[in-house]
Amino acid sequence: MASTEKLKLREVLEEIEMSRAAFYRLRARGKAPKLIKLPNGQLRCRRSDLDAWWAKCEMSA
Repeated sequence: MASTEKLKLREVLEEIEMSRAAFYRLRARGKAPKLIKLPNGQLRCRRSDLDAWWAKCEMSA
């Protein structure tokens, strides 16, 4: 179930301890976790995509 969990952007920002502005700068550089845009304009992130992003950050550190 965890791999299909979809997090709200607010939840992602809380977990990675980053401001919305900093996240969007990261996203503009192509370095942010993959997001899904819903038809209503809201953004979601799959738990599996966020976990993969964490792993990528650990490898580059």
